[in-house]
Amino acid sequence: MNDRYEQINDYIEALLKPQPDKVRKLETYADEHHVPIMEQAGMEVLLQILSVKQAKKILEIGTAIGYSAIRMALELPEAEIYTIERHEKRHEEALNNVRDFQLEDRIHLFYGDALELADEVRPAAPYDVIFIDAAKGQYKNFFHLYEPMLAPDGVIITDNVLFKGLVAEDYSKIEPKRRRQLISKIDHYNQWLMDHPDYQTAIIPVGDGLAISKKKR
Repeated sequence: MNDRYEQINDYIEALLKPQPDKVRKLETYADEHHVPIMEQAGMEVLLQILSVKQAKKILEIGTAIGYSAIRMALELPEAEIYTIERHEKRHEEALNNVRDFQLEDRIHLFYGDALELADEVRPAAPYDVIFIDAAKGQYKNFFHLYEPMLAPDGVIITDNVLFKGLVAEDYSKIEPKRRRQLISKIDHYNQWLMDHPDYQTAIIPVGDGLAISKKKR
């Protein structure tokens, strides 16, 4: 992430009110165990969008330890969150964390590859919001697979679309090659979103970058 971009994010995060101890404990655990969770500035924007949208049913692709799902459930007491995680250990951690926050009745966790679980989450459709925050190289596939489950006035939100600002730089010589290929996939996903005939997308340079996609009327 370039210095200016990071400086702005640090400034925004410094303005945010401290989270309750239980939430901060999750953030500390994620930091110590290198679990990728949303950056604070991006999280606040996401929650603001969900609040304005008054989302009642949210599909999250990429649970990790349940941090984002828990934050969404705490912010929106009437919402139900359906969330998918393919890593068994993180799925189990998410289950424990959801129980710890006593949110089992509103956060529904699915274990498995999101590319294979569409039939399991389809019965709860339509979703007011679909939040994509899983394997970055599969973003386009996730969008294709779950977009039909979106409510007519729904929104698809994709995290990490700026990838530390690297999509805006000349990444052609970045090593290792695998990282360069991932940046290229995110870049092409962004371009594909902006050119999508059925969706209008805005990319917000906050956190690690959020893409907000809404169906065109």
